[in-house]
Amino acid sequence: MNFLDTESLWRLLLALGCGMCLGLNRDLHHKPAGVRTFSLVSVGSALVTLAATQLLPTDGGAVGRIIQGVLTGIGFVGAGVIFHGERGRGVAGLTTAAAIWFTAVLGIGCGLGQYALVVMGLVASLAILVIGRPIERLAEHLAGSKPPPVADEPGDPAP
Repeated sequence: MNFLDTESLWRLLLALGCGMCLGLNRDLHHKPAGVRTFSLVSVGSALVTLAATQLLPTDGGAVGRIIQGVLTGIGFVGAGVIFHGERGRGVAGLTTAAAIWFTAVLGIGCGLGQYALVVMGLVASLAILVIGRPIERLAEHLAGSKPPPVADEPGDPAP
């Protein structure tokens, strides 16, 4: 790889864009991880994947193990944003933890040059983050399993 490898640059920039988009969503919802965390996870995952594919281009097993290691390691980052409520009541941060893990997956996809999959994954994840909570609250309200929607996590806006 030479210093001006434009393909690698585009892959890293796409990873940066993915991380920034998901991180901005989490920042706007006042979650514990935001633009910087998500961007670093995505770009870091893309960079490790790029390095693995360029250093070991014919050893798919080694690249697969490196990707597996990234995804396992990201689990520890995600675990850091999960909080348990008083006396074990309620858990907060699971969506942010899942979004961090998914951002690593998008970064890996960028590193592999899977542009269409990455864009589809980014659109799907943003849709889930934007409309998922209102759909959950409406379903719970209609089923009568919970009282009418209110803010139930720090930083969640009341509907």
